[in-house]
Amino acid sequence: MPQIPEKIHELTVGQLSARSGAAVSALHFYEAKGLISSRRTSGNQRRFSRDTLRRVAFIRAAQRVGIPLATIRSALAELPEERTPTREDWARLSQAWRSELDERITQLNRLRDHLTDCIGCGCLSLDTCVLSNPDDAFGERRAGSRLMTERPPGE
Repeated sequence: MPQIPEKIHELTVGQLSARSGAAVSALHFYEAKGLISSRRTSGNQRRFSRDTLRRVAFIRAAQRVGIPLATIRSALAELPEERTPTREDWARLSQAWRSELDERITQLNRLRDHLTDCIGCGCLSLDTCVLSNPDDAFGERRAGSRLMTERPPGE
């Protein structure tokens, strides 16, 4: 991993990419989504403060566990003066995300447990399909498949 001298307080997008492991395109995307910010030089080049490294690490860790970017952006916006997240910030925010992650884990376990049953039908539209129609929610409305878009008569 390339080292950045302590006297350098700003990073180019290439340096930030090399240090963080995030692709330059990902950094541009994060910036466009308001997750990180840069200043522009007189030559219109991006310069990121060194603390952006920790913000990028925070973003990537949250993404790896499935937190949506909008949720990550909201979390970062809660920090005073948009400062770099600390270990305490991560602990607080990850605790808040725990129930959402637990629900996803439950859904994924259910999917895994019923996947082989579903592959047998192949259509994902049976009235009892636990993947596309859990607990026969569509069957309560009327008989037949509700998963395909209905077309008006005569079409």
